[in-house]
Amino acid sequence: MPDVPSIHAVAALFVTFVTFVLFAMGRPRIELICLGLIAVLALGFYFFPFVQEGRFTGMEVAFGGFSHEALVAICCLMVLGNGLLLTGALEPASRALARLWRYSTGAGLFCSIVICMGISMFVNDTPVLVLTLPLLLSVAMRVGAPASKTLMPVNCAILIGGTATTIGTSTNLLVVSIAEDLGLRPIGIFDFTPIVLTAAAVAVPYLWLVMPRLLPAIDTTTRASRRVYDAALHIANGSRGAGKTVAQIEAMIGASVRVGGVLRPRALVKVDDSGLMLQPGDRLLVTGSIEGLREASDLLKAPLAEPQVMDLVRGHAERERRDQRIAELVIGSESSLSGQSVKAARIADRYGVAVLGAARAEPLPFHARETPAAEELSVGDVLLVQGTPERLVALELGEGALLLEGGLDVPHSAKATLALLIVGGVVALATLKLVPVAIAALAGTVGMLATGCVRFDSVGRALRLEVIVLVAASIALGRALVETGAAEWLGSLLAYALAPLPPAAILASLMAFTTVLTNFVSNAAAAAVTTPIAVTFASALETSPEPFVLAVLFGCNISYVTPMAYQTNLLIMSAARYRFSDFVRAGLPLALLMITTLAWLLVRHYEL
Repeated sequence: MPDVPSIHAVAALFVTFVTFVLFAMGRPRIELICLGLIAVLALGFYFFPFVQEGRFTGMEVAFGGFSHEALVAICCLMVLGNGLLLTGALEPASRALARLWRYSTGAGLFCSIVICMGISMFVNDTPVLVLTLPLLLSVAMRVGAPASKTLMPVNCAILIGGTATTIGTSTNLLVVSIAEDLGLRPIGIFDFTPIVLTAAAVAVPYLWLVMPRLLPAIDTTTRASRRVYDAALHIANGSRGAGKTVAQIEAMIGASVRVGGVLRPRALVKVDDSGLMLQPGDRLLVTGSIEGLREASDLLKAPLAEPQVMDLVRGHAERERRDQRIAELVIGSESSLSGQSVKAARIADRYGVAVLGAARAEPLPFHARETPAAEELSVGDVLLVQGTPERLVALELGEGALLLEGGLDVPHSAKATLALLIVGGVVALATLKLVPVAIAALAGTVGMLATGCVRFDSVGRALRLEVIVLVAASIALGRALVETGAAEWLGSLLAYALAPLPPAAILASLMAFTTVLTNFVSNAAAAAVTTPIAVTFASALETSPEPFVLAVLFGCNISYVTPMAYQTNLLIMSAARYRFSDFVRAGLPLALLMITTLAWLLVRHYEL
């Protein structure tokens, strides 16, 4: 029978239980729960300190998460992902993948799951998600599907793939190393790959067909509205639209944007002939959402405003070293823009802001136009405008209009290749294990900022408070369980309880215990606590220790049930705005499925 735990260990277990209940309830807000947890640990260790290795360590445990390398790594990785989005570095891949998703959402998700699972067998899980996350967010925006339905299945696929080889995650290497130090024979890179791939084949249908149905449809595209705008694509020299007919262009841009005709440069006559071939100087009248218009503009290389106006706006942004944004400007009853046309108001000359389109309070048919810029504006109209945030605010104040919340960042595509090289360097450093992930990510973030791929004023938008405090709180809670001896006491209690059971039951229970532990403390701590227990069980049973060590290794990777279980969970939590309960609802069935399947396969393979 294990010794009675210390008062600090009992307190740590009680705090862990209360925290889990509050997380599962979803009230109060997750950041308040995390700050409350840190406060409880700090006050508890302050008034009831404990000594370890001859010094007081309680306050270090409570506040150590804010200086932990995992927090630095996660924040830097979020900035790197934002840099790929801001530069449009993944636009070509996003368009190609979006075509597959438009053809079949199911096929798109299945391919994403299988490809990411395969890559993560050889590349650390975190770099795989860093590259995948912005791509999936971009695809979700293009096809209008909620990213919350896809990010968790793909993330879980990455975690499963990382379980299949000893180099898949650093935790795998740690478990194998501890086992070797305890006298176990070296485990090869692919020794347990067939077992994991068999379990993965069982898990993929759940990830593909069931998990998306358990996840909420959270709208992460609040940066842009679904309002439909009338606009004009300006065909210039070098445009992909030049030399193509209207019918060919309609096939290129798809159904998300409706073509209304063509304005010729001299006569300003609208032409309806779908067989008309476009020439430089033509303006293609279109109607669509912000995302649809942007995608059509990128595909045709045709700006949504006069090229000289776009050059003017771009020049202001470069001189001021500011990012550009696309925003919506409402014409109110007191606005001086009411009764004027865009051309007469000289918005570009006076404010350095381009007008890309307009949504009319009382929509006009295409034939009522002379030219979009010459249309008289009225109260209730919404202009689609592009410029730096400061110039957009100046336009709002100067004309008595109202900027709506949200908007879109304009990719500075000239930096796209540079952003890809920086992220590629981070992935290479992390994959080859030349430096820790935190150092590689920090170096990449510095590179993004130094080269202008990410502006300093954009860093705040890449980070989310609830993720930062959740990381700090989870690290503090995990350290409290380990440092107070609570985790070790649980392990000894498990060893005592499982001693009378047959080997198969011990193996399954050991994996389940490791899974529970790894979802609340770090994977490394779970491995350090349970690997020696596994070897001890095997010795007592006079059987091979390898299946028991693999049970620990698999359990350390079943990190699907809580957001703090693995840093990739925190990244997708930030991107998709998941709640704690979403991880429990969708991840717990997967964890049970993997534990059952892997335990059964281990028992059969090793004939226990």
